[in-house]
Amino acid sequence: MTDLKQRALQIHETLLKVFGEPIWRNPLPAIDELVSTILSQNTNDVNRDRAFEALRAKFPTWEAVRDAKEKDVVEAIKPAGLANQKGPRIQQVLKAITEERGELNLQFLADMPIEDARNWLTKFNGVGPKTAAIVLCFSLNRPAFPVDTHVYRVTGRIGLRPEKMTVEQAHPHLESIFPPETYYAAHLNIIRLGREVCNARKPMCPQCPVKDLCEYKEKTK
Repeated sequence: MTDLKQRALQIHETLLKVFGEPIWRNPLPAIDELVSTILSQNTNDVNRDRAFEALRAKFPTWEAVRDAKEKDVVEAIKPAGLANQKGPRIQQVLKAITEERGELNLQFLADMPIEDARNWLTKFNGVGPKTAAIVLCFSLNRPAFPVDTHVYRVTGRIGLRPEKMTVEQAHPHLESIFPPETYYAAHLNIIRLGREVCNARKPMCPQCPVKDLCEYKEKTK
């Protein structure tokens, strides 16, 4: 594990030198990020943002989204795809948070032990480890390492996780090998590596900045 931790840190430091310190879009309040991340499931950033903006334009508050007719929410978020699933899911989560907390505000999670905060979020239907980690990391500045499609693929190829490890298992595993202070930058730079170099179908191994630290057996030449 020590060697794996050293390699993870080397990869992080190499990507920092090549890509620089990444900057996430303007942080959203935690409730906003939660809804946005639910919208992002099985779609791209452009469609997610279109759906989020349409939802905010149609409803002045999250309370209005929560209390709206389901069909109106579904109609607003159609750009994100799977609207018939995501609309009810968003409303159910908003209702459940209100029932438990009395308001739509997740700032209290900033002061909760990290595992308790993660468990609190993931108890809601439709909120998995990635969604919880995104809310915690980007909205609340908590030490959480989100694992999306790119992070999962790249870390598997590079050899930072066992090949057959599930996405769910990858969250605690990657958090155990990267130092907490690197989670934010490492996550974003690995995504960039996955989008620009370590493509799903045809990785550009010769151009990869971490090729000397990579264990991928089918490297392209």
